[in-house]
Amino acid sequence: MSETLIQVRDNGPFLITGPCKVTDAAGNIFDLKGKETFALCRCGVSANRPFCDGAHKSCGFQSCERAAT
Repeated sequence: MSETLIQVRDNGPFLITGPCKVTDAAGNIFDLKGKETFALCRCGVSANRPFCDGAHKSCGFQSCERAAT
């Protein structure tokens, strides 16, 4: 089984690579259109939520999370 990687991008989205499903609160599955890599919005401004459309670049969103070491 392939591993799923979720990368937190500085001032941007979550970048997901690998097999996974994205569901809404009712359990409905979003169509990933066969993509193995996609981005989830963190800024809340995307017109294509929960997916990123690049809106974070113009809304002033800033977040540079780091894992504890």
